[in-house]
Amino acid sequence: MRPNLFYGLPVDLFYGLPIVLMTFVCLAAIVVSALLRNNSKVVFVFSCVGLVAVIGAACLLFPNGTAFQGMISVGVYSSFFDILFCSAALLVMIAGRSYLQRMEFEFDEFYLLILLATSGMMLMAHANHLLITFIGIEVMSVSFYVLAAYMRTKTLSVEAGLKYFLLGAFATGFLLYGMALVYGATGGAMEFGAIRSAVGREPSSLLLMAGTGLIIVGLCFKVAAFPFHSWAPDVYQGAPTVVTAFMSTAGKAAALSAFYTLMNALIPDGSPEATKIYMLLAVISAASMLFGNIVAATQTNVKRMLAYSSVAQAGYMMMGLVAGTKAGMTGMMMYLASYMFTQIGALVVASIIETKYGENLEFSDYAGLSKSQPALAGLMALFMFSMVGIPPLAMFFGKYYLFTAAIDAGFTWLAVVAAVATVISAYFYLGLIVTMYFKQQNEGQAVLQTEPGLSGITLVLSASGVIMLGLLPALLVKLTTLGL
Repeated sequence: MRPNLFYGLPVDLFYGLPIVLMTFVCLAAIVVSALLRNNSKVVFVFSCVGLVAVIGAACLLFPNGTAFQGMISVGVYSSFFDILFCSAALLVMIAGRSYLQRMEFEFDEFYLLILLATSGMMLMAHANHLLITFIGIEVMSVSFYVLAAYMRTKTLSVEAGLKYFLLGAFATGFLLYGMALVYGATGGAMEFGAIRSAVGREPSSLLLMAGTGLIIVGLCFKVAAFPFHSWAPDVYQGAPTVVTAFMSTAGKAAALSAFYTLMNALIPDGSPEATKIYMLLAVISAASMLFGNIVAATQTNVKRMLAYSSVAQAGYMMMGLVAGTKAGMTGMMMYLASYMFTQIGALVVASIIETKYGENLEFSDYAGLSKSQPALAGLMALFMFSMVGIPPLAMFFGKYYLFTAAIDAGFTWLAVVAAVATVISAYFYLGLIVTMYFKQQNEGQAVLQTEPGLSGITLVLSASGVIMLGLLPALLVKLTTLGL
C-alpha cells in the first residue's frame, strides 16, 4: 500500500505536483495581472519563474503509477513531457517579449495564454482517463485559438484564429464521438487500464473499431498529419511567429503524448485489428512525410515552408507510434526534444528578421543575410542543418532511432520512404542556406539592422540544445527508456 504522506505532502498531491503547481502558477498569474494592470514585465517575470519551478518539480523521480483515483498517470514518461512543454513555453516567452514589443502588441494575456496552453498539454501527457484527455486537449486548443488571432488588427492573424477555431471544433467532434463509441463498446470504461482489459476480451467489436478510427482522425488533426493538415499552413503563417513556434512544437508533442497512451489502451497486442491499425498509421506517416516535404519545396515564404515541413515532421514522429515498441517511443521522444529546439530556434530567427508590418518573411529577403547579420545567418544555418539530419546535430539521432525502430518492427518500407522524404527536404532546407550565403541582396533592398534583445537568450539555449542532444544523445535515450 502507498503511504498517505510523501515528503510531508498527501501522496496524490505529491504525485500530481507538476500539474498542481502549474495550475497554481496559471491562477496566480491571472491575479497578478489583475492587480498590477498594464505591467507586463511583472507578469512575464512571474510566469518565467513559475515555469522554472514546474520544471524543477517535474525533475523529481516519481515512481510509475497513478494518482487521484487513477485519473492521471505519473512517472518518467509524463515528467519528460512536462519538462518538454515547460521548456518550450519558457523559450517562447523569452523570445516573445522582444518580438511583441517590436510589434507593439505586448499584453499580459499573451503570457497567461501560454501558461494555460501548457497546463492543458500537461494534462494530456498525464491523462489516464478519457475525460482528462479531452479536458487537456480543449484547454490547449482554446488557448491556441486565441493565440493564433492574438494580433487582432492584422487580417492574417484573425484569419488564422478563425480557421483554426472552425476546423478545430470540427475535429473535436470526431474525437469526442470516437470516445463515446469506445465508452459504449467497452461497457462504460473510461480509465485506460479498464479500456485495455475490455479491448483484450473483445478486440473485433465494430463499435470499438469505429471509435478507434474517429479518435485517430481527431488526433491526426492535432498533430497536423496528412490529410488532416489543411489548417496548418494558413494558421502557422498567419499566427504571430513566436506563437507558431509554440504550436508547432509543444502542441504537436502534446498530441503525440496523448496519441501514444490512447493507442496503447485501444490496440490489442497481436490481434489482426492491431496489424490493420498500425498499417493505417504507417500509411498516414508515409503520406505526411512525402506530401509535407514535396509541398514545402515549392514555398517561397519561410513560415509557410516551415509549416509544410511540420506536416512532414509529424510523419517522422508517427514512425514511433507505428513501431509500437519501447524503441519506437524512445525514438519519438528523442525526436520531439530535438525538433523543439530546432524549430523554435529557426522561427525565433525569423521573428527577429520580421518587420512590424509582417515583411522580410520571403526567401528572397534572406539574400545576403550572412553579410548583414552573420550571427543570425549562422544560427539559421545550424537549425537548417539539424532539420536535414546532418550529424552530429540533434535531429540526426532522432531520425536514426526512429528509422531503426521502424525497421525492427517490420516496417522497412516506411524507413525507405522516410529516407526519400529526407532527401527531398534537403532541397529547401539547404536552399535557404544557399540564399543566405551565396545570393546577393536585391537592389534597393534595405540592409537588415535589428537587435535580437531577449530573443538572443532563446537562440543561445536552442542552439545549445541542438548541439548537446547531438553530442550526448545517449543521456536522453537512457532517461526516456526508464519510463517505458
